[in-house]
Amino acid sequence: MKSLIPLAMAAIMLPGLARAQSAAFDNSPVRSLDLSRYLGTWYEIARFDHSFERGLENVTAEYLLRDDGKIDVINSGWKEGKYKVAEGKARQPDPKTDPAHLEVSFFLFFYSDYNVLMIDEGYDVALVGSGSPKYLWILSRTPAVPTEVLESLTAEAERRGYDTSRLIWVDQSRNITDSL
Repeated sequence: MKSLIPLAMAAIMLPGLARAQSAAFDNSPVRSLDLSRYLGTWYEIARFDHSFERGLENVTAEYLLRDDGKIDVINSGWKEGKYKVAEGKARQPDPKTDPAHLEVSFFLFFYSDYNVLMIDEGYDVALVGSGSPKYLWILSRTPAVPTEVLESLTAEAERRGYDTSRLIWVDQSRNITDSL
């Protein structure tokens, strides 16, 4: 009977702990985003591991405005010597009041949240998250980023409740060589 008491206590306390952790998570997008400046090619500097990008290196994301106002999304990278491309689309549900919140789809009409959490004044680096603390990306207009900029981005992610120890630093050596 005594051995069940700690188990019962854990069962009572666990939901409260989960709520406390989720309350600390902040995925709110920046208040303003100039979509025309955000469009173009971004290099993926770091990301959380997830099945749809597992093993990819030299990853880029390209955002192109379509005539219908939606955005073409072209993610590409190398995996085991083969070039992989995933094409999708994005939309801004509320461009006037929430321009940095987008929704992205790579499959039919299933959309996921895409929130620009931080972007520098020159639109050179960005921190992107989703509706869940399971997804996080650091993007840059160049395949290499100075250490102090990365420290600033990871500090912002930590402040928002992301576990930055989960970041995978993406090999961009092929893109660095190609840009020389």
